[in-house]
Amino acid sequence: MRQLARVLALFAAVTGLLLGAGPPAQAFPQAAFPLTSDGNRGTDVVALQHLLAAHGRQVAVDGVFGSGTRSAVVGFQQSEGLTADSVVGPATWGALAVTVRQGDSGPAVRAVQSLLNAKRSAGVPVDGVFGPATYTAVRAFQSHAGLGVDGVAGPATWRNLLWHFENVDFGPGTMCARSPDGNADAHWATAGAAAQLEAAAAAFAGTGNGMLPVGDASFEHGGDIPGHAGHEVGMDIDVWPVRTDSAQCTAGRITWQSASYDRAATRRLVQEIRAKAPGHVALVYFNDPQLISEGLTTSYPNHDNHLHIRYR
Repeated sequence: MRQLARVLALFAAVTGLLLGAGPPAQAFPQAAFPLTSDGNRGTDVVALQHLLAAHGRQVAVDGVFGSGTRSAVVGFQQSEGLTADSVVGPATWGALAVTVRQGDSGPAVRAVQSLLNAKRSAGVPVDGVFGPATYTAVRAFQSHAGLGVDGVAGPATWRNLLWHFENVDFGPGTMCARSPDGNADAHWATAGAAAQLEAAAAAFAGTGNGMLPVGDASFEHGGDIPGHAGHEVGMDIDVWPVRTDSAQCTAGRITWQSASYDRAATRRLVQEIRAKAPGHVALVYFNDPQLISEGLTTSYPNHDNHLHIRYR
């Protein structure tokens, strides 16, 4: 009977492999720890700050990579024998990301909970207690990412969680969704790009020039997106220029040559975009010659009617 059981088990395993079952393949082979540094903001920075706290570093958890976070990162890197450059890359993330599982508690659990909520809408309390709800949410994410489903947040789960894009938060009174190509699901971006755009939109909303219309960003896991050569890695986001009637979220789209184009307000918008992501805006494509002459935007074909922000 024992021999028969072994034969049946072997048969089941071979059959499973032939039918595509067995251990899941990595669904996102491009998943990698993000580069995070001075000027970044968002969920990944929140996770970073919680993980620094888990390693005994005193830092405010505010989602903004400022001087306090920079000092804490440098101190941690020095203590681990890493290059103390304040840039959080694969080696630093790998040293920070401690494995947590059901029954654990503390700042590292808060980091996992924050990431699950922002990137997969898990809705778990960020209480630092790895209880049944967090366990279920981790398992659901592992299944989504094509990982081994064990409910333990280990290195592969950390890497996939930190890499995963998140939906732009269209906060009331700050932004509206205006994807022109029917890409209704194309409002995903890296955590840093999403948060930096959200901060710029909130600041711009205070100028009295209306809300920010947001076009295509990326799909949830990147990849080809209709109507674009870029927008594949969560770092590119389109927004519309501002109208003199501030109705850019309800009226038709315009170009920089339109009579209803508000250059002063669009200039202010670009300034806010750059101010909320210091050192992290690679370029802004938009063909207004005046803004180009001021060094705020860059000329590129077919960018008369929208601004293309490329974050670093």
